[in-house]
Amino acid sequence: MHPTIRYLKNKNLLWQANHAYHDIQNELHTGYQELDNALQGGFPEHGVIDIRSLLGIGELRLLLPSILLRQQQNTTELTTLIAPPMDINAEMWAEFGLSIERIMLIRPNSERDVLWSAEQSLKSGCCHSVVIWHSSLSVAQTKRLQLAAEKGHCLLFIIREPKQEQISLPVSLGLQLSPDKAGVNARITKRKGAFSKKAFTVNMHHYWPEICQPKQSNVLTFPLRASQVG
Repeated sequence: MHPTIRYLKNKNLLWQANHAYHDIQNELHTGYQELDNALQGGFPEHGVIDIRSLLGIGELRLLLPSILLRQQQNTTELTTLIAPPMDINAEMWAEFGLSIERIMLIRPNSERDVLWSAEQSLKSGCCHSVVIWHSSLSVAQTKRLQLAAEKGHCLLFIIREPKQEQISLPVSLGLQLSPDKAGVNARITKRKGAFSKKAFTVNMHHYWPEICQPKQSNVLTFPLRASQVG
């Protein structure tokens, strides 16, 4: 392979048509078979994931299995929640198996402080996962967060409402969610390499049977404790 082509591929500046993308970093199982299949393995180990979702449809429940797995793998690092627009049900998180003492909640006074808090948390090396709620991000702001996530080997989830925007943010992964009786409908909106934009259902019945109607699909079988709290 020509050195220039190799350099461009290593920098993710060159994409080969009809070839699926395989990142050099490890992938993290999401806890949901349907989502893992669509992502060809799972969430990236670190980087920025942009989640476009209405509030309260299961967007946090979608993240809990992977956050729990990362907490089990990184026993001294934190999960940081920044500017959630709702009260966090600590009892439900604890029953799911998460160590509440390793979850940090930050409520900044402004959107600017949200981004500052996120950047500092990401690059500190003290967090394995950061979740922020933010209404709008610029390309420059997203690039700073992406660099901070890579520096701190951390995964950032950005949750924002699905407003119409023409701008494409430089994120590792983009997902758009909508409600479904069995959990949530999901569609991949951005991912490196080839991917399908067809919507699919993520079945949450295994973890929360009291709020979901079952469908014929199963979650992965790595150890997780399912909550019985809605």
